Amino acid sequence: MTPTPLPYAGLRVLDISQGIAGPYCAHILWQQGAHVLKVEPPAGDWIRFVGVAKGDLSALAIQFNAGKQALALDARTEAGKKILYDLALQADVIVQNFRPGVADRLGVGYSALSRIKPDLVYVSVSGYGQTGPYADAPATDSVMQADSGLMFSNQDEHGTPRRVGLLAADVMTGLYASQGAATALYQRLAHKLGTHVQVSLFEACAAFQGACFIEQAIAGKRPFGAVSAPNAVFATSDGTVSVVTVNTEHFHRVCKALGREEWITDARYLENAIRFENRAILHADMAQILKQNTTAHWVALLQKHDVLHAQVRNYTEVLEHPQALHLNLAQQLEQAGVGKLPYIGLPSHPLHRPVTSAPRIGENSIQALTEAGLSAASIQQLLDAGVVTQAPALAS
Repeated sequence: MTPTPLPYAGLRVLDISQGIAGPYCAHILWQQGAHVLKVEPPAGDWIRFVGVAKGDLSALAIQFNAGKQALALDARTEAGKKILYDLALQADVIVQNFRPGVADRLGVGYSALSRIKPDLVYVSVSGYGQTGPYADAPATDSVMQADSGLMFSNQDEHGTPRRVGLLAADVMTGLYASQGAATALYQRLAHKLGTHVQVSLFEACAAFQGACFIEQAIAGKRPFGAVSAPNAVFATSDGTVSVVTVNTEHFHRVCKALGREEWITDARYLENAIRFENRAILHADMAQILKQNTTAHWVALLQKHDVLHAQVRNYTEVLEHPQALHLNLAQQLEQAGVGKLPYIGLPSHPLHRPVTSAPRIGENSIQALTEAGLSAASIQQLLDAGVVTQAPALAS
């Protein structure tokens, strides 16, 4: 059987973005078959040194740049600007996340390039958009979680806003940007037109929470927390388990699983609205029962009675989840200079490729410039002048 070709095979993407949102957009295109050249300053994309890192490869840099080529280029120099411009004209897609106006000053803004390449797909990722009173405001994931309502949506039972415990704003913006790029590529295929796709963290975070804005408009205030009972996380003798109900039939299943069928006719628990008013008592009684045995014991009983539940897992346990093993959820990434790592890519099947190493700073500089048509002598001049940096080979 002939393998299905990857949808973006042959597509050339120039990734001149840093951080997460822009690089993730380009990395998604790579997963689906595109050739992606990441151009970064000689000091590297700043995300390389954020969080858990080994050398110039942080976990974040690996996850969002795996498979790309890397060219280290000083685009502040005239020679560097010329190379960047030439590379841009060879690309089908450009992804950038400079502040508004910076790409134009570097000579690789959409207006200049699209005059020469009218079918260019150009993706601009920004904090707040290309125009407006906040267009030049700095925006990080934490800033955006506060400014877009994410922290408000994630407030605790005391009303204290909380940051979501991962880089949600950046990741969701990368996803929206890749969807915008895909739409623009179809536009180019169907109508021979290029597109300037513009995605901001602010709009992406708001779009992600769209239903919350509607809920507030209907209710007059934003509802928080569970709206059914029981619905909570409970300690077992050796772990934790989440138990959820949506309706009264679900509650009856919980009663049978816990051996408390008398709760079915208890006046305090006859329907959800009444159970919700008495949830503190109900949850306290359930907590007393569940802590008397192991997570495995309760999971087996809850499964038997078709109760909505899940063991609360850490990351190691997720990778060992029977369904994760069945789905081959995590590929084994042989990351050069680091070792074997779990890598979780796109969840859509089958149109994505096996993962390969994320590049070190300038790991492919000579190769990328050679493929772009520069002579060996020209490349050597650029290296000697410090305009281009080539990473040394790793010791075997």
